[in-house]
Amino acid sequence: MMIATTAAMTYSSPLMSRRSAMSKLASLAALGAGLFSVPKAAKAQNAAGRPVAPEGMDHAARIEWLIGQMTVVEKAGQLNLLNDPFRFRPQSVNPTDGDGDPARTSRMIRAGELGALFNGVGAEAGRRIQRMAVEETRLGIPLLFAADIIHGLYTIFPVPLAEAAAFDADLARRTARAAALEGAVSGIHQNYAPMIDVARDQRWGRVVEGAGEDVLLNQILAEARVRGIQGDHGLNHPDALVATPKHFIAYSAAQGGMDYNTTDMSEATLRGTFLPPFQTAVDAGAMSVMSAFNDLNGVPTSGNHRMLTDVLRGELDFAGFVVSDYTSEQELIAHGFAEDGRDAARIAILAGVDMSMVSGLYLQHLPDLVEKGEVPMSRLDEAVRRVLTVKAALGLFDDPYRGMDPVREKAVCGSREHYLLAREAGAKSIVLLKNDGDILPLKPSGQKIALIGPFADDVDNVFGPWTIWGDEKHRVSLEAGFRAAMADPQNLIVTKGSDIEAPLSGGIEAAVQAAERADVVVLAVGEGFRMSGEAQSRTDIRLPDPQLALAEAVMATGKPVVVLLRNGRAMELSGAVKAAPAIVVSWFLGSEMGNSVADVLFGAQSPSGRLPVSFPHKSGQQPFTYDHKTTGRPADPNKAVEEYTARYRETTNTALYAFGHGLTYGRIAYSPPTLSSDAMAWDGEITASVAVTNSGAVDVVETVQLYIRDRVASLTQPGQRLRDFRKVAIKAGETVTVSFVLKRAQLEFIGRDATMTVEPGAFDLWLAPSAQVGAPVRFTLAR
Repeated sequence: MMIATTAAMTYSSPLMSRRSAMSKLASLAALGAGLFSVPKAAKAQNAAGRPVAPEGMDHAARIEWLIGQMTVVEKAGQLNLLNDPFRFRPQSVNPTDGDGDPARTSRMIRAGELGALFNGVGAEAGRRIQRMAVEETRLGIPLLFAADIIHGLYTIFPVPLAEAAAFDADLARRTARAAALEGAVSGIHQNYAPMIDVARDQRWGRVVEGAGEDVLLNQILAEARVRGIQGDHGLNHPDALVATPKHFIAYSAAQGGMDYNTTDMSEATLRGTFLPPFQTAVDAGAMSVMSAFNDLNGVPTSGNHRMLTDVLRGELDFAGFVVSDYTSEQELIAHGFAEDGRDAARIAILAGVDMSMVSGLYLQHLPDLVEKGEVPMSRLDEAVRRVLTVKAALGLFDDPYRGMDPVREKAVCGSREHYLLAREAGAKSIVLLKNDGDILPLKPSGQKIALIGPFADDVDNVFGPWTIWGDEKHRVSLEAGFRAAMADPQNLIVTKGSDIEAPLSGGIEAAVQAAERADVVVLAVGEGFRMSGEAQSRTDIRLPDPQLALAEAVMATGKPVVVLLRNGRAMELSGAVKAAPAIVVSWFLGSEMGNSVADVLFGAQSPSGRLPVSFPHKSGQQPFTYDHKTTGRPADPNKAVEEYTARYRETTNTALYAFGHGLTYGRIAYSPPTLSSDAMAWDGEITASVAVTNSGAVDVVETVQLYIRDRVASLTQPGQRLRDFRKVAIKAGETVTVSFVLKRAQLEFIGRDATMTVEPGAFDLWLAPSAQVGAPVRFTLAR
């Protein structure tokens, strides 16, 4: 059930207000002729000196003609990508975002030394910038405008990890489409998303940007998000953006969960875990890929010819262009892989990086490298051809000013439809971990509620990491959402209790008083948005100590407590937080966060989210995933202590809350699974079925999950692997039979020869509400 969006929300000043940012933009605009116009004499010279293309050429022929006309400097310019210094960017997300020089950038555009700009938005200013490239340069090649629209532009949707909890490909496609539409009407052509790094270590800060720990879920959502970003009508449609799956490759496997760290792994792990989402994204039509910061088995990925050329192009059949991550090709020097900037440019271009982000190394060094024969002209032409082909596919040679209508921009960005979608997505992303005593749902009337915690009335942390342009006038706090859902808003008591990472003077005393006056407490605790995301790796994934102290004090009042967790990763839950009778994972849900949370907590809709990451017993279990191998000494998860087995002294080798876990407001029971046959023919299939009963009083949506285990194989296999799932609506009192067709391809794994294989033998199969639960049935695969 969708509740109409209310106007109730809270506003607070951003880190850099829109007013101050717009004032800065106005100052730049006052430079006038120096930025967006060119003297008449220069215009005449450009017009007189511009080569005239033969008539009747298609795009491919025009691209070859342009390459033939370009100087080496102009070719290098097409591969040069810089920050957009002209347009509105209220939040900085990269180290040198504020270093752009509009006058210098203007000169570079007019000289043909720049092919693309990123992280500036705005239709009207975009038109003025594009006019410089199209009308005031020798060849008139349009610029490509890109942006980091990770989970929304003006309308902010749940962070990608939260949305992954919905286990809903259609939802992911629709939010990606809405975000792309807002970008497309704001003068953007390319989105640096989706992030499709399979994240196996919750210490890593960028877990929040992806789809979690499971390979299959990452593949499904990679396809959905690429299709959502690029649209259904071709890239030349004015509402399409180029998707840029990232980060190629194995960036998320950073040792120790420390961002930018080295990665080292077997070929089977690389191909079985980290490559599949990229194959899926390429198959879905992605026309750009971003290289990564890390080194892989000793070779930095932004200088790795085997991965960027032999694998990405030769095996995955990628046809678009590769863009480096922020100065990642320059970082070959710090890696100890390149001697200097010139050497780094040579290595990166020859490895397969087509476009250089921010460093300027390509423009600075490629002309000389080509002149001296160290980089073949053919390789430079190839990179330029790839970039121009994407520009042509976007229709920029036909309409360089696409997406630059400020009237449409105003109508589309932050539309009512997009905020309703954000509210829907937020509610579907919420995961109910625990609900002892049926504390939830809360009562809209007749119940006094204490909303306690650093996020109770907070709006600064509803968007989450990686939001640059979100409309800060539309940030719905928990307090605003709760009051809008309650018949008598006076029954809500609100107090902070503590700050996110520091105690608050008198905070715990005020929180205890509020709890004692209430019938039920909602404890809003967790991570601030600056605790997740890039460069925010953590050694300890517990809640900060001041919040744990607050939780202990509130729990000691004896009042029923609902822990409402805000987070960008799986966390270790301990003490009073772990012991609370009800626990809800609410992530960072975006613009409509307060309304989405209220919809679920007050029962307007039953929770339906499932964990895309395993919540460990202890931080020290990291990296931990549900699909770990059994080892030669598997531990008994039912024993508190068991020596000489694969476990830690302090905890079993299990999750506190497993991948796929999530409750509803129903009463769900699974029958033992059944198979259409206990044997699968080599080219045949079997059907697996389970009866799911909702004996509760609430209609629900249940996510039924199919796991397998290959009992004996030529390479050791995980104890469980997700092979399929289905979301099923089950009415109160209803029993539904859910069936899956299973084929041999779903049993395959990466073999010794680094290709997909499977061998005859026995397999276990689970149909269950999550990993770690249920009893399997067994079948055999026969050749």
